[in-house]
Amino acid sequence: MTAICFSASSIFFTIAGRKFGPMVTNRLRLIVAIMLLGITHWIVFGTPIPLDAGPEHWMWLSFSGIIGLAIGDLFLFQAYIIVGPRLGLLFLSLSPVLTTLLAWIFLGETLNAANILGICLTLAGLAWVVLESNPNGNSTEQNNTNINQKKYTKGILAGLIAAAGQSFGMVLAKVGLSGNFPPLSANVIRMSAAFMALWLVTIFQGQVRSTIQKAKNDRSGFPYILGGAFFGPLIGVSLSLFAIQNTNIGIASTIIALPPIFLLPIGHYIFKEQITWRAVAGTILAVTGVGLLFLS
Repeated sequence: MTAICFSASSIFFTIAGRKFGPMVTNRLRLIVAIMLLGITHWIVFGTPIPLDAGPEHWMWLSFSGIIGLAIGDLFLFQAYIIVGPRLGLLFLSLSPVLTTLLAWIFLGETLNAANILGICLTLAGLAWVVLESNPNGNSTEQNNTNINQKKYTKGILAGLIAAAGQSFGMVLAKVGLSGNFPPLSANVIRMSAAFMALWLVTIFQGQVRSTIQKAKNDRSGFPYILGGAFFGPLIGVSLSLFAIQNTNIGIASTIIALPPIFLLPIGHYIFKEQITWRAVAGTILAVTGVGLLFLS
């Protein structure tokens, strides 16, 4: 369910990002997400925020929100705009790899031979698709892209940072969900921390007025912000927290990495991307590596 929701939200946020830009999109979607989450939490628990949460929950989940939602998603939106939602989300196939390594380092989980093979397959598939989409190459997909080399490199870097942000965010969230803490309440804390961090930076940079003005100038982007916030921060993130709370964090993150498969036909028909068989094969190889991590 998380993978399906993230696939849908990536489409909405890609369109919104092309209208508002990544920074404004991230700021606006956090405002909408906070409102949607507050209303939902009020309906379910009787208060807009989890007043009974302990200090450890607030600390770990706040760090998780700032790293995963404020920083990580900002770079993810940048990757969406530069290289498209399919490649942008494909970088998140690295998240299970990074999450597994972080769990090994910080949580003491060991890597077996199947884990290492899954990591290698995922990296190989990711590299295959990225190289297939490089504008300096000779494939049909390469020849049909208007992304120049410098901008394309920035898109790759943004995708890698997004993957790292999500991995660190998930590990911290796993710690913050201890004691059978409600995933919806955890989502409210994470989103609130991300909201405050991002908007404090916005105020410090003096960009509040320009953000509001840009939002006023193109109101046609608001339905996409609303759709993305509904499927992403409200439903998708809550389900992802439920998943990592109730199963191994590596297993959960591998299933969440499935959107690149869902986005192959969507990228072709909605965003008019030229999808070659080599791109399909690379995507399947990457997700096969993710699946091997799951099975092992």
